[in-house]
Amino acid sequence: MTSHLNGSRVNVALWRNKARSDLLKCLRDCPGSKALVWDNQLTGPVGLIAEYSLLKENEVDRMFPLSPGRLPLAAGAGASAIQSIVFLVRPKLELMDVIAECIKRTEEAGSRFNKEYNIYFVPMKSTLCCQKLKELQVYGYFKNVSEYCLELLPLDSDLLSMESQLSFKECYLLKDFTTLHYAARALMKLQSMYGIIPKIHGKGECAKMVAEMITRMRREVGDEQFRSEPSFDSILLLDRTCDLLTPLPTQLTYEGLMDEFFEVENATGKFPPEKFSKAKEGESEQSRDLSTDKKSDSKKIPLNSSDEMFAVLRDKNFNAVGPELSKKAKTLSAIYDERKDARTVRAMKQFVSKLPHIQLEKSQLATHTSIAELIKERTDTDTFMDSLQIQQEFMNGIDTDKINSDIEDLIAKKEPLIKVLRLMCMQSVTNDGLKPKIFDYYRREIIQTYGYDKILTISNLERAGLLKLQTSRGFPSIRKTLNLMVGEVNELSPQDISYVFSGYAPLSVRLVQTLIGPGWRSIQEVMRLLPGPMIEIDQQLPDGVELRRPHTQENQDEPTRVCLVFFLGGVTFAEIAALRFLSQQETNPYEFIIATTKMLNGSKWLQSIMETLLPDADDRGAATAQASRLR
Repeated sequence: MTSHLNGSRVNVALWRNKARSDLLKCLRDCPGSKALVWDNQLTGPVGLIAEYSLLKENEVDRMFPLSPGRLPLAAGAGASAIQSIVFLVRPKLELMDVIAECIKRTEEAGSRFNKEYNIYFVPMKSTLCCQKLKELQVYGYFKNVSEYCLELLPLDSDLLSMESQLSFKECYLLKDFTTLHYAARALMKLQSMYGIIPKIHGKGECAKMVAEMITRMRREVGDEQFRSEPSFDSILLLDRTCDLLTPLPTQLTYEGLMDEFFEVENATGKFPPEKFSKAKEGESEQSRDLSTDKKSDSKKIPLNSSDEMFAVLRDKNFNAVGPELSKKAKTLSAIYDERKDARTVRAMKQFVSKLPHIQLEKSQLATHTSIAELIKERTDTDTFMDSLQIQQEFMNGIDTDKINSDIEDLIAKKEPLIKVLRLMCMQSVTNDGLKPKIFDYYRREIIQTYGYDKILTISNLERAGLLKLQTSRGFPSIRKTLNLMVGEVNELSPQDISYVFSGYAPLSVRLVQTLIGPGWRSIQEVMRLLPGPMIEIDQQLPDGVELRRPHTQENQDEPTRVCLVFFLGGVTFAEIAALRFLSQQETNPYEFIIATTKMLNGSKWLQSIMETLLPDADDRGAATAQASRLR
């Protein structure tokens, strides 16, 4: 189902349909019955594009995760029918070793049935990977060596993500700008489908690079493919380094807390199963898609706007979720009571016709009541409340220039390192760095408590600007000018974006708010304090193409504009909630579509930056050949 992708002024379902069409074309280029071999990190993303049943319809009979060793099909049932083996992988050199081993072991096992090998790189074919396959002497086995261009995943009607796990680390620490090239390619494809975006705004070095790539690519391909009437009025490219603070505090929206406490990936949440009733026999089609991990003990729940209850709750402050659930329960109870008043056949028929939708709403209510209870079990703890208090103090600039006793206690108790680093980085960012004495103390305590290898992680955090020695004091000026801290916040009926953190307004969204309002020229001092250049480019529309904007129903004289906000380096659910809040304001003439390189929270973000002497859990198969390689 794609109905939830049609909810915004820009029809994101078209993007999904194009991605689905491209995938099916890849499969049709491989003759006969197929065995699909997945790169583990692509299973969830491709599951958003094609359901299991669609793959079956296109002769995909068997599917395996990519792992070392012989493919488990040589002696299995139906093995003789498999004609094509299709590898769907990211262009990562370490995966080529695994693929080569799979092919060699499978061929060594021998079979009287001829099978053709095919490989598709996602999102782009890699010359280095092809060369690696040649060195491993398996390139000649492939009939098709091509690419499946899936740069952006449609997570919801207003949300697209590249889901590039290490995008921040690669761009800002390793200076590997491959992700930016993918982003530029995605934006070019988006413009070919939805029309040229007339105005490009940006802030940051990576934003500048992407803007330059877009303009260069357009010159190279010409205007013939950009004949569609523009759906977007502008795009804002925003570097994550412009706002290092927002991912660090705990998000306080419903969806944000889900992401903090439970794993939310590819618009699907994983929850402890004991809180949910056993699934009924005959699962729905949606529950059988590729994102379902049948071996997992977790309860997997799709999280998108097709769930009406979730669409209402997702962006609310968690303190407003309980009253909303109670209100919905009373509404459903009142609807059920209508059957008592149904005294005629016609009235009974009307009630029965509503029953399927009522039962669906009842099921959604039960699901989100269970999730809310799981979250509340954690938010009611003293540990959680103490952590929030420390965060609020740091964001208000209280005691940021001294050693924090709470951080000391966490280290002494050997609490999870991520928890300690989030608070340390918050203190550093809000204080424009730490005094040398404080920095050295924290570093020494961490190395002595968690191990000497953690010096590599601290070094990465320094290079990212999250931990640093204090220089000039610029953050207090930014906090005051942009009104980042709001004293009184109405969490039940918010009037400002600061409700997403119960007092802190995300810096990144304040920048968006200022851009569409008085403009960035009104905060030139703030823009100078933030890293990287400002970009403003006007793209000329192709000859014969005009920009026409729809009008709102409430006021036909006031045009509704559409702005694509692209976060380079990742975005949080709290920032998305704040942008959606702005879109709903009557005084705001803009609707926002959000794109990003990765959905993240503070823990995921820091984990992607950390160094480890152990193999990455998602690539253990590949890492067996390179166990000593640092991530």
